[in-house]
Amino acid sequence: MKKSLLAAAIVISLSLSTNALAQKHTFAVDPSASNIAFSLSGTGHDVEGTFHVTSGEIHFDPSSHSLSGSIVVSAASGQSGNDSRDKKMHNDVLDVSHFADVTFQPQSYQGTIAPSGDSSIQVSGQFTLHGTPHPITVPMQLHIDAGKITAKGSFMVPYVKWGLKNPSIFILKVAKEVKIDLNLAGTDTVGK
Repeated sequence: MKKSLLAAAIVISLSLSTNALAQKHTFAVDPSASNIAFSLSGTGHDVEGTFHVTSGEIHFDPSSHSLSGSIVVSAASGQSGNDSRDKKMHNDVLDVSHFADVTFQPQSYQGTIAPSGDSSIQVSGQFTLHGTPHPITVPMQLHIDAGKITAKGSFMVPYVKWGLKNPSIFILKVAKEVKIDLNLAGTDTVGK
């Protein structure tokens, strides 16, 4: 009798976790708990800084590996700790008066999202910079625990190749690619 009750409990537990995973989820990003860090190598120095996440909501369906929604970042929020350099970044490179937002719109993922704990996936989507979308794939580490999600990933943006101005001057040279580190945190809602 005890074995059959234990077996029934295991089957019900597996069924509930499978049903929860098969349902659609919404990851509502909390901007106050999230940030975007960047690093850019240069001659004799590296430039590091952050951008502010304005909003974000990602809908994901583990049964079809589909994603939708967007992460929105304020281009004018970029800070490197040097006002003169930041002004040049905002005006000359990012042209924030014409392109206020940088967005990422995920479309699909490869890998498996565990119902709780850690998962490693590859997220593919459109990264829009200067109003132009670019296809990218970002390796992401997810952690799901009691309705909370954290998502971390890193990727390179070839900003000069994508048409942005190279801020190098004379002997002060910087790389033509910038490393982006996503650190997103928020809540997970099942069934939306």
